[in-house]
Amino acid sequence: MSIVRKLARLLDPYILLLLATVGLAALLPAGGRAADAVDGVSTGCIGLLFFLYGARLSTAEAVEGLRHWRLHLTILCCTFAIFPLFGLAARGLEPWLLPHDLYQGLLFLCLVPSTVQSSIAFTSMARGNVAAAIAAGSFSSLVGVFLTPLFAAALIGASGGFSVDSLLEIALQLLAPFLLGQLLRRWIGGFVTRHRRVLSFVDRGSILVVVYAAFSEGMNAGIWDRVAWPRLLALFGVEAVLLACMLLLTGWGARRLGFGRDDRVAIVFAGSKKSLASGLPMAGVIFGAQAAMAVLPLMIFHQTQLIVGAFLARRWGSAAERDGGSGAPAVPGSRGAPGDQAPAGTAGASRPAPA
Repeated sequence: MSIVRKLARLLDPYILLLLATVGLAALLPAGGRAADAVDGVSTGCIGLLFFLYGARLSTAEAVEGLRHWRLHLTILCCTFAIFPLFGLAARGLEPWLLPHDLYQGLLFLCLVPSTVQSSIAFTSMARGNVAAAIAAGSFSSLVGVFLTPLFAAALIGASGGFSVDSLLEIALQLLAPFLLGQLLRRWIGGFVTRHRRVLSFVDRGSILVVVYAAFSEGMNAGIWDRVAWPRLLALFGVEAVLLACMLLLTGWGARRLGFGRDDRVAIVFAGSKKSLASGLPMAGVIFGAQAAMAVLPLMIFHQTQLIVGAFLARRWGSAAERDGGSGAPAVPGSRGAPGDQAPAGTAGASRPAPA
């Protein structure tokens, strides 16, 4: 029973819901008029998601947090420069290890913004700079709405089904609702904040609809006939290496740049993670019929980063409590530094919501 409980704690329940949705699409894919209806609902859900993102995200707070500009520039470089470089370097794995569709998904994974909820929760658990994690996650999401589609156009291009029409579709489905939410935030921001818990179910439910629509379309196109299980295992191995490299690089780089213990924790967690909530709807717009294959790498990476992140956060948080915040290892391979104090009041957090 203890093993079952440990597995239950490691597995994100929302990932299980996503897998169940994939299974439903595999058994009962929407076809014909039902497919048209599901696509219409999916399009509406994507617009609603980004409208809520815009209404929820405080641009003023994100910009205010940028006073710690060295930290945020470091995280942005990890998210939108180093990650894409790793993605481009993985091109050598195609096609002998990863088929073209899975590689495109891996590259797309490297382009999406960082998480918000997971970065904040893990930074809090590890007794790091929570305020910096909040500002970094918010600013990454804000920048990602603009940069991710542009990077996808430049790096994935026509080989991923991307075209000028895709950019126009992104402007209509993603940017327009997001900007509308930002414009209306002055009037609806309080409502969104007060009902955050209820609206989180709207977020998650909308993503499930998007995933069902994408995998239904993929099933109708015969995606599982093109991917064998050994290729999926290879993808998992590649992503595990990618995550390990980013964790080591963010930790080593933050230390070399002279950041304190608390800031290093925030950089490691915000700089090594990718957002499922932002990436899934973006993939639906960017890849269209190929979205099912494109989101597989992101879903696998998301679960992996949650498991590894939870382990590291608990370990570093326990070390900080045991050592009184001094000398606790804040990043992979670091030994801590005198005076690196953990902030008070940032004890353990609950399991992070998918982000």
